[in-house]
Amino acid sequence: MSGNQENRIVRGPADWRGSVQVTRSFLPGLDEYVALLEGVWETGQLTNHGPLVTRLESRLRDYLDVDHLFAICNGTVALQIAIEALEFAGDVITTPFSYVATTSSLVWQHCRPVFADIDRESLAIDPAAIESVITPETTGILATHVYGFPCDIDGIGRVAEKYGLKIIYDAAHCFGARFRGRGMMRYGDAAISSFHATKIFHCAEGGAVTVSDSELAERVAYMRNFGHKGREDFHGIGINGKLSELHAAMGLAVFEHVEDIIASRRAVVEDYWQRLDGVEGLRFLKPGPEVDWNYAYLPVVLPDERAVESVRDRLAEASIYPRRYFYPPLHRLPGLEPGPSMPVAEEMATRVMCLPVFPGIEEMVVEKVASEIARAAAR
Repeated sequence: MSGNQENRIVRGPADWRGSVQVTRSFLPGLDEYVALLEGVWETGQLTNHGPLVTRLESRLRDYLDVDHLFAICNGTVALQIAIEALEFAGDVITTPFSYVATTSSLVWQHCRPVFADIDRESLAIDPAAIESVITPETTGILATHVYGFPCDIDGIGRVAEKYGLKIIYDAAHCFGARFRGRGMMRYGDAAISSFHATKIFHCAEGGAVTVSDSELAERVAYMRNFGHKGREDFHGIGINGKLSELHAAMGLAVFEHVEDIIASRRAVVEDYWQRLDGVEGLRFLKPGPEVDWNYAYLPVVLPDERAVESVRDRLAEASIYPRRYFYPPLHRLPGLEPGPSMPVAEEMATRVMCLPVFPGIEEMVVEKVASEIARAAAR
């Protein structure tokens, strides 16, 4: 057993039962969840900003170091609300290297995604590439903090200020991460988070919009609730983006374990790093000195696509399934207008693989994954 193994926590089913995915949803003790549900049965309030949602929002505001936080039914709707609240329209510059929801949310809001290539080292959108595609039709920037690592926040901020553009950060991977001592969701005009079951912190389904500006906060508040200003008055047009009390109960139960979850994931990631240290042709993304990372994912950059496919196929024989995350790059999605090539995103999408990381992962799985990665990288 490695030195890090003893630091891992195990809660819920943790034995290797024939299939290991890139992550495994954390489940709190059933008694913890039921205790919170008892209050729902007492009040009879299942939704419409009940006491559990209110409590969860308060705790998350403090933990994430943000001024205004609104719990939303999922991260995709959170993105759509942020896009609408900031009045993005027409062309919005975004990254080709993110989850599909980053692009699809723009399209659903009748915006045209304009892709800017990524930085080869960070895999986040390149500020110089953003500036190169700005036109008079550009109304905003939607950037992703990939794998919980920050974008070039300073560079993007300078471009946005120069051209008078607003910024939304897709911070779906950033729960608990900090940059320069501040919560990652403090950056930008708005940021969104995902509380999907696969994330470090989850509500089974859920998300959030965070903003600093009070006027913008008011817009987000009514937009997530059909536009209601009161029982019979409307502030404007909105949608149903509310989080239910049942999902908030899951979030509150999971929240009690967040620090243990992050510590456990850190131990697993550091175990991989130690096993794969010095493997030629292999690169890890690691946090810089100003980043307090959350160990949300473990991306590795392999020498080429052949190595990625070799690892994938050999691990599949052992029922272990890392993920090519993100593949394919988003500018190649069906239904989008053909656009220019994104050479860095296209290359890196073929070379990046995320390894299985979750609390309670078995050491034999880490050992098997590391050995196959080392073998493929050495070829």
